[in-house]
Amino acid sequence: MTNNPLPKPRRSTPQPSSPVSNNPAETGEPKPYELISFPKERPPKHPPAGHHQYLGDRLHGTLFLTLKVQTTLHVSTGVVVMGSDIGSRVPLIKTMVQNIDQKLSIQGSSLKGCIRSAYEAITNSTLAVITSRYRDKIPQERLPCKNKQELCPASQVFGALDWQGLIEFSDAKCENTGFATGFMPSLYRPRPDQRRAYFDARGNVAGRKFYYHTIRAIDKGQNQGITVQQAAKEYTFQTQIQFKNLTAAELGTLLIVLGQDPKYPIALKVGGGKPIGMGTMTVEVTAARVLQNKGDLRDRYSSYNPPESDSMTGTKVQQFMQKNIQAAHSSLVQATQLQQLAEVLKYPTDREPPTGMY
Repeated sequence: MTNNPLPKPRRSTPQPSSPVSNNPAETGEPKPYELISFPKERPPKHPPAGHHQYLGDRLHGTLFLTLKVQTTLHVSTGVVVMGSDIGSRVPLIKTMVQNIDQKLSIQGSSLKGCIRSAYEAITNSTLAVITSRYRDKIPQERLPCKNKQELCPASQVFGALDWQGLIEFSDAKCENTGFATGFMPSLYRPRPDQRRAYFDARGNVAGRKFYYHTIRAIDKGQNQGITVQQAAKEYTFQTQIQFKNLTAAELGTLLIVLGQDPKYPIALKVGGGKPIGMGTMTVEVTAARVLQNKGDLRDRYSSYNPPESDSMTGTKVQQFMQKNIQAAHSSLVQATQLQQLAEVLKYPTDREPPTGMY
């Protein structure tokens, strides 16, 4: 009888372990953003006020703003240069706009974009910009306005196809000389197809996306990313918003978006790096120059010196703002959407930025 040896135990080939993801979008961590729902009613559409004359029953003037950086801010030019070209020791750096006096600047178009998105969200308005890939998933009534005689509330104020709008944003000039150097981690692309919350029960886009404010910004991440030129915390910028032919409700809604309603202390989210906490700015309206009736308009253009009565500061400008904010709540602002947006953009906040890269 032949004794068969016991079979040797088979050695399993070690399998490579799956890499651990640092993307909160894949690890189930809380999202740094929220979707603000659309109002249930269709957006009302009307012809705009026009530019042909200053209407006597509307408001015209200028808001003077001070913007204060609360978390590091970078508004990119899209240009990467050698650090030595702009006085930095780093090899390469992604730039912001910097004036000849070595002070940073934020383009008026960047401010207009972030302010408009919030204005759209709290009024019953269409979307200004859409992605063609998801066009068929956007409710038809939310597609951008194309007929300048039928404009939604936000398009009447900010503009649409063939319509310039009623407000103009000046570039914001930094009061601080120089700049800070920071690190922006590589950011993952949006993946709406992998999260049901982007879409409603009918498969349509569920709302507008806004990123939360956080107590600070992430400035490093696994040696991936790029060094950026940025405005540091506590930097301040000065700018102006000029407006004409606005109703009290339209001006009041703009002031709410600028954080001037004490019941809804919200801040702006400007520039790049929003998912990792960058770009939080608070707004102070330091003064306003407003023409409110035909007499003001006649005096304004019949003299080389503007009337003293059209300039407001201190208590007077605060009273003026609250009066218009109340008009906005009465006739234009959507209470549900404002409450949702205020939960996301409220500031100060105790919210921590996402861990790792996003």
